[in-house]
Amino acid sequence: MKANRMNAPATSDQKPADPPHVSHRGMEILDLITVSGGNMKIQSIASALDVSEETVRRNLKPLSASGLVKRVHGGVYLKQSSTELSFAQRMDENPRPKQRIAAHIAGLISDGSSLFLDIGSTTAFIAKALRTHKELLVVTNSVAVAHTLAAHNNNRVFMPGGELRAHDGGIFGAQVIDFIKPFHMDFAVLSTAAINATNGFMLFDLEEAHYSRAIIERASTRIIAADSSKFGRTAPISIGPASDVELLVTDAPPPADIAKAARDWSTEIVVAG
Repeated sequence: MKANRMNAPATSDQKPADPPHVSHRGMEILDLITVSGGNMKIQSIASALDVSEETVRRNLKPLSASGLVKRVHGGVYLKQSSTELSFAQRMDENPRPKQRIAAHIAGLISDGSSLFLDIGSTTAFIAKALRTHKELLVVTNSVAVAHTLAAHNNNRVFMPGGELRAHDGGIFGAQVIDFIKPFHMDFAVLSTAAINATNGFMLFDLEEAHYSRAIIERASTRIIAADSSKFGRTAPISIGPASDVELLVTDAPPPADIAKAARDWSTEIVVAG
């Protein structure tokens, strides 16, 4: 006899609901609010992203409907779960371009090389692409990168101590800069939030910028890994002189103004196939 479904007890192993989809612009807004302390005025978001306030409000609607943010008069704040979803959702954003970029950069790095890797979804893909490499010496402040490459193929992975940030699994602070000072590496592979012809490579987070500048100073070859969605965007903090970056690896040709600026910076742009 069939069991009465109405009276069947609820099971605890049901598959959890998938996290809500967040657009690239929505993720950009979430990241900006996160690094601003969890709340922000709509006017400030619009200014930081160089868009209209109406564009911000339009992109906040699905974030609010998904329960990621709470709208208040003139502003918005993150709900508790927003930061927990941030990194996982960035990994789901534009995965194929990031995989192509990662494969190209992995091809530039030979067995036995030394490299800095920062946090970021593209960098996490690069770490995965490096899994077949041997005897790498890696310095990273990303727990995702360390987990991927440590105790594998005789790699040596170094991480600074400190508190892991909840939204991206990164470690930052003065102790991180002190930790990396003895290292001088073959490569520094960095992420960026925005690329534009006027200000070069930019980030939303001051601590991330401090880390990026520190590893740029301690690497022979400096590489930016960024998909084409970053072109033409703006963010409030410059990584440093764009001319410090030898190579930008991306997935599509840049706009004409960025291509011209890159020539002025002596930065080579490679489109990963």
